[in-house]
Amino acid sequence: MKVGEKMRLRKLQSKDAEGMLEWMKEPTINQYFRFDSSSVNRDTVEQFIIDAQEKFEKNETYHYAIVDEGNEYLGTVSLKDIDHLAKTAEYAISLRKCAQGKGIGSWATREILRIAFEEKGLHRVYLNVLAKNKMAIKMYKKCGFIYEGEFKEHLFIKGELQSLQWYAMLYDEYKRL
Repeated sequence: MKVGEKMRLRKLQSKDAEGMLEWMKEPTINQYFRFDSSSVNRDTVEQFIIDAQEKFEKNETYHYAIVDEGNEYLGTVSLKDIDHLAKTAEYAISLRKCAQGKGIGSWATREILRIAFEEKGLHRVYLNVLAKNKMAIKMYKKCGFIYEGEFKEHLFIKGELQSLQWYAMLYDEYKRL
């Protein structure tokens, strides 16, 4: 069985809170966060899910749970900061540690790009990533995102300045994949 044959995206649900907390608290994952996840708890995650559901219905933000055939939550993939006039959105993804290195992130990325361009009619999907997050950057490039530039030493995170890289994909570039 190939990754994706039994995978799907669905709206976030309250039962996903525990899995979300898992990746937020995992040091190998949260080292790349721009926010301090130490204060995040089940209540804040459940409130995030409630807010995400409301924004989903208003077509403001789309946070999808990545789930397997048993409906087990594996991560979240999102289209955020949607500008309906310019037809742009910011892409984001976070996976539980057990889902990493299996092609799940690439599958979910391709699926959210399909949704963005084919269902939502967007023109441009972009992302930013800490320059030191080499594994994520490798996946983004593999999925067709194109490097646009770097904000050097742009953010102060966990006691040090971090550079931020920007990648994007236009509708025409997506159609050529």
